Amino acid sequence: MSALICGSIAYDTIMVFHDRFKNHILPDQVHILNVSFLVPDMRREFGGCAGNIAYNLKLLGGKPLPMATVGRDFEPYADWLEQCRIDTRHIKVLDNTYTAQAFITTDQDANQITAFHPGAMSFAHENRIDEAKGVTLGIVAPDGRDGMIEHATQFAEANIPFIFDPGQGLPMFDGDDLKCFIEQATWVAVNDYEAQLLEERTGLSPHEIAERVEALIITKGAHGSYIYTKQRRLEIPTAPVRELHDPTGCGDAYRAGLIYGLMNDMDWETTGRVASLMGAIKIEHPGTQNHRFTFDEFKSRFHEAFGYHL
Repeated sequence: MSALICGSIAYDTIMVFHDRFKNHILPDQVHILNVSFLVPDMRREFGGCAGNIAYNLKLLGGKPLPMATVGRDFEPYADWLEQCRIDTRHIKVLDNTYTAQAFITTDQDANQITAFHPGAMSFAHENRIDEAKGVTLGIVAPDGRDGMIEHATQFAEANIPFIFDPGQGLPMFDGDDLKCFIEQATWVAVNDYEAQLLEERTGLSPHEIAERVEALIITKGAHGSYIYTKQRRLEIPTAPVRELHDPTGCGDAYRAGLIYGLMNDMDWETTGRVASLMGAIKIEHPGTQNHRFTFDEFKSRFHEAFGYHL
């Protein structure tokens, strides 16, 4: 069984400024802001929601099919996906643009200044769901606006169950757009901030959203997650974390766990815990695709964390 993962593929360039932005930005001079930060530490990571979810699902033994649009600079990322044995047949290369990328500078107070270039991501709608064969489940993750709208409609028309995961793309949509996504989706997954924004824009409470889908999943960081079904609200605990390192990409790792549980007909209690453990493993490592484990190691850690065998 294959999971079609529609979303962004991006490069993340992460730089560290060994000082504080506030020491170099004068509040009374922001109208003529012209500053330069020396960033001796820099790393470039493979990222984007589709890439991250696919990477994590592959670690679990799943069969991800990422669907995305990328630019002429995609070759290093393509080589990495090949090393990971991730099928790239539905990643479309556009020669006249760059792959989406974020340039993130962090100071000593953990403040960040980010510039994001969407690049090829803006053309996500050029991919079509019906181009992928043998798909049993999908996800619409943050991507180009038109691509998210069209892919959700195409999943629904093809009767392929899918997760709607608006993520940082949620502000692009008004209440009517979001209600349409909810009506089309089988499941909805958001973090607690996005859940509040979703409620404000649609006027629907979590329980009312759960009435319209099979489940609403709300992640709450260190406080675990909630899974709302039509009958009840499940509280999913966090998995123990050995070392806090980098939260970037934890939500994508969690969603890979959801997909794995759904594709293997697990109950919601177990599916949520698989997802929770994926997030915990990710947060222990820098970047979004630098953690590794065998499935036997994952099962052992699951038993250690939750007291029963996967």
